[in-house]
Amino acid sequence: MWTRFWLKIAGRAALWLVLAALFAYPVDWAVWKIRVGHGGGMGQVEVGHVIAAELKNSREEYFADGMTEVDCSRSLYPQGGYSACWWLERHNDVVTRY
Repeated sequence: MWTRFWLKIAGRAALWLVLAALFAYPVDWAVWKIRVGHGGGMGQVEVGHVIAAELKNSREEYFADGMTEVDCSRSLYPQGGYSACWWLERHNDVVTRY
């Protein structure tokens, strides 16, 4: 009996989390569009580029390719084709594999 009760609670919690995420995206987009319209909402993050060359025996060799400034959106989710700044600040290495 208690197991069924907790499964019901967990199911409802999961449903509310999904609904909150679905509601948060359009709100985030609207706030971002307003901020962009007022001259904000965009930022830049310095990103390091690394080239990974495949060698024999399933090995890779990495070559640093320098740093560049990348445009990003100051929002919770990626908006307008740009990654979110908070994400790029934490994941600021881009690896290109050849």
